[in-house]
Amino acid sequence: MKKNESLGIFTLRVSLGVLMLLHGIAKIQKGVGGIAGMMEQSGLPSFFANGVYVGEVIAPILLIVGFRTRIASILFAGTMVVAVVIAHGSDIVKLTQSGGWAIELQALYFFGAMTLFFTGGGKYALSNNNRWD
Repeated sequence: MKKNESLGIFTLRVSLGVLMLLHGIAKIQKGVGGIAGMMEQSGLPSFFANGVYVGEVIAPILLIVGFRTRIASILFAGTMVVAVVIAHGSDIVKLTQSGGWAIELQALYFFGAMTLFFTGGGKYALSNNNRWD
């Protein structure tokens, strides 16, 4: 069987983008006030709420279309680090009742984004130069 790395990268890019975009859309519907309040409860300035939109709306859209994939994926990964620190910090060393890592969803997002950072957007991306795609 012939392997198709570009199709695999495309699948990862689009699936990560769509799944995270759904989180971003839900946050847009809640409005900036809800996210800003969450940031303030964590001791962060409320202007960090705008970073949530960058990481959960803009970066996923860029991943889906494959534009500046490496930049979008590093923003995406950074968003996941912040999400874990703010909302799931105590879960890093926990397992769920079924034996899974308590932050496995966040870890899958993070490592998927890091994979795209290292591989780039692939052949089926809007921008597919090897330096900053």
